[in-house]
Amino acid sequence: MGSTNYRGTFIQVAEDCPVEAAEPPPSTGKAPTVAALQYALVSEHPYEYTSDDVLFEVHATRQSIDAEERAEAREAFFAKDQACLRSSPLGKRYGWGIHHDAEGRVAVVPLGSDEYRALAADPSVTQVKAMRSKRA
Repeated sequence: MGSTNYRGTFIQVAEDCPVEAAEPPPSTGKAPTVAALQYALVSEHPYEYTSDDVLFEVHATRQSIDAEERAEAREAFFAKDQACLRSSPLGKRYGWGIHHDAEGRVAVVPLGSDEYRALAADPSVTQVKAMRSKRA
């Protein structure tokens, strides 16, 4: 089973992120978007879930997978390579950095905040950027 978890890493917003300050993803429409589900899960439970947990929970919610079937479905989900949170719309579009603590648990950090600046400048934290939306 592959993993998307990082440890001691800060995913900064993408270089081509269109916002200068973080904004919550819109939660309108028939079905919540991946961004809205990821944001709700991580912002309501900072440093509680790993990247793998977040990605699978969003997948399970969108696919309406019952609780009894989740263990088997998670194994099947991670049997194939999955994109990590660097590809999340939170960092690409909405201005949220994603911090992975030493245990791999994640929290969102708003672009423009003191916390964002501190994490981005911390040499003890591995720095990566969210994936660009467009080619350079």
